[in-house]
Formats: sequence, structure tokens, C-alpha cells
Amino acid sequence: MDTKEKQFVSGFVAIVGRPNVGKSTLMNRLVGEKVAIMSDKAQTTRNKIQGIYTTDHSQIVFVDTPGIHKPKNKLDDYMDAAALSTFSEVDAILFMVAADDKIGPGDRYIMNLLSQTKTPLYLLVNKIDLVHPDTLPEIVANYTDELHFTGVYPISATQGNNVSDMLAGLEKHLNPGPQYYPEDQITDHPEYFVVAELIREQVLQLTRQEIPHSVAVLVDSMNSRIEGKLQIHATIYVERDSQKGIVIGAGGKMMKQMGINARREIEVLLGEKVNLKLWVKVQKNWRDDPKFLNQSGYNIKKLE
Repeated sequence: MDTKEKQFVSGFVAIVGRPNVGKSTLMNRLVGEKVAIMSDKAQTTRNKIQGIYTTDHSQIVFVDTPGIHKPKNKLDDYMDAAALSTFSEVDAILFMVAADDKIGPGDRYIMNLLSQTKTPLYLLVNKIDLVHPDTLPEIVANYTDELHFTGVYPISATQGNNVSDMLAGLEKHLNPGPQYYPEDQITDHPEYFVVAELIREQVLQLTRQEIPHSVAVLVDSMNSRIEGKLQIHATIYVERDSQKGIVIGAGGKMMKQMGINARREIEVLLGEKVNLKLWVKVQKNWRDDPKFLNQSGYNIKKLE
């Protein structure tokens, strides 16, 4: 029997795929807490978000990327650049697809990009809980016939099916390396970033039509406490006056509900009581404004 101590392995792993295939859901399951926001709206994730998975013998830093899609504005350019820039920076790439979606032009566009990288590729067929098991071989073949994968894992990010098998498979292929982050750290993003994302998540969940894609959230301050409560001031930016009215709602009802929901999530994240104050401002065409995008954390020059 081999009594030699298991060598510590570590590495960075990107999660890529079309919008809305479940990348953020998987990220949150892997780290055990919400570090990436979720909604049924496409392009929910706008930045690369790192989630840190640590065990006694490994540390895997997962990078949840924005869904790759055809850009329509400078924000979209940033999101695609953020996703594509990870290909050469990581030790492995997880290409996630949805089992209940047919392979389409978006998947083939990403696969063409992946075919040009030498980074080990893994296929994650997510949402297997939504299809009959007998259909899985054909679904998998649609992708493996066109691209070589180091491993293939049918999973359910919501229910956790086969996620542990996927983690074990990754650990086997990672090289010995250091522990990059403390064992209790689950993301590399500062708290104000995650707080802003939790507020934006509520806008996504409570509004419809063009509003979700026209919203940016900036935390103005979160460093003072009054009567034991952390004071957080944040601004929700929209592109038009009509959108501002929708976000505020009749008598401020929509805004109040967003604040209540977001505060609950933030208190869970930070582990303390919070007083959250929100404002709404109009920043016309901010998605095509390089200065505002940079101020909001979407700096495409850093990715070039």
C-alpha cells in the first residue's frame, strides 16, 4: 500500500459557453456560496468572476466568464474579450453546453475558437435533469465529433449530479502547485463588487424587456456603521428616463422591493446587518461610453 502523502495540486480553470447555459449556477455550487449572480436573462455575467475551490490536497480557481456572443456595443465587446482572454491564461477549459438546447451557431463559434487553443478542454453537458438519459449519448456526440475533449461530464449544476466526478477528473490532470489563496477565501473579487452584483441581480429578476441589459450598479460607499449596521449607498444607472421610472415603480414600490431583496442577500454574504440605500440615475448610452465603462469596472484595455 502506498503510504506516501498525496501531493498538493492547483490550477486555474475557465468555464466558457453561450449565455444562459448555467455557468454561474455551477460556480456557486462549486464554492458553496453565491459569488456569481443568476437570472433567466442572457448575458447576466459581465466580468470574469473567480470562485476558489479548496480541499486538503488541491485548490482550483474557477473563472466564470461572460457568455460569448456577437457584440452589439462596447459593453458586449468587453464581455467577449473578457471571456476569450481566459483561453491562454488557464490550465484547463470547461466548455459548458445545455442538454436541453440543440447545438447551434453560437456553440460552433465557440468551438472554432477552442479548436485553436492547446489548453486541455473538458465538455460539460449541463441540465441533464431536463432530458431523458437515453438521449445523452447523441447529445455528447454532437460535440465530441467536432472537437477533442480530455474529459466529458454530463452534469446538473442545480442538483449537483456528477459535479464531484468532474472535480475528481480535474484534480487528476492538474500539476503540483501552490495554494494561491487562503483556504477560507471563495472569490478574488472585493466585497463591493459582489454587493453591486447582488443589487443588479434584483433588477434582473424584477424587471423585463430592455431594462436588464441597460442597468449598471455602482457602490458609492460601504465603510461606515451606524447603530451596528453597515451603511451601503449604491446607484443604479439606466440609459433612459423611461427606464428610471420603471426601476423606481409606482410610489417607489419597485425600488423598495429591490432594496429589501438585495439587503437580505448582502447580509448573508457579509454576515452582518446592513442598511442599504439605493438611487437611480440616467446615464445615456452608457454601454457605448468608454469612460463610464471603465468607471464601472469594464476596462477592455486591460484585456488587450
